[in-house]
Amino acid sequence: MCTFDKDKGPRRLMKMGLILILIGHINFILGAIVHGSVLRHISKPSQHITTEYTTANIISVTSGLLSIANGIIAIVVSRNLPVLKLQIGLLIASFLNALLSAACCVGLFLAIGITVAHNGEGLMLGCNDTEVPINARSPVSARCPFDTTRIYDTTLALWIPCALLAAVEVGVSVWCFIVGLVLRGLAPCGNSYIKEQLEVEAECAPQSQRLIGRRLKPDV
Repeated sequence: MCTFDKDKGPRRLMKMGLILILIGHINFILGAIVHGSVLRHISKPSQHITTEYTTANIISVTSGLLSIANGIIAIVVSRNLPVLKLQIGLLIASFLNALLSAACCVGLFLAIGITVAHNGEGLMLGCNDTEVPINARSPVSARCPFDTTRIYDTTLALWIPCALLAAVEVGVSVWCFIVGLVLRGLAPCGNSYIKEQLEVEAECAPQSQRLIGRRLKPDV
């Protein structure tokens, strides 16, 4: 786990950053569609607020934004491995994104389980009460101020990819966090010598620039 090739590692870190940016954009868009279009009728203050649905979608949107930021940091770090501030930024962003993505994944699977177990009754809270429980899979005789056509199928079709992508975000963020530990030489990756190599390169870089400047400086 605590291995990072100084030659091939930066390219792999850049690829992981691009993956996080791509997945983050997709999750943000899907979460915004679900929260802004499909579930907006159960999130208005004037009606019953379905906590598990609202919370899951808000976390999904936030996780998408943080994944984009984490991906950008990973790409910048891949081009500037010796920079201390970027290494710390990668550690913090990856740790927070892994936690938030895990919460997003758990929350979405919880919302999916509740929806399937109750046949989508929570999706119909904006409708007027009837003598029989309102079933989202077959909203018969339900007087609703919104279009109930395929709301059950549409919601699940958007939630399931979001949950799976959130799981991928967790894995990639954990990998980026381990890379940050390796770069800083922190436990349990303290046995890696990449930190010492980067520090030597950082010390040699200014000296090399001064030598190049002296060679290019014209003789007076």
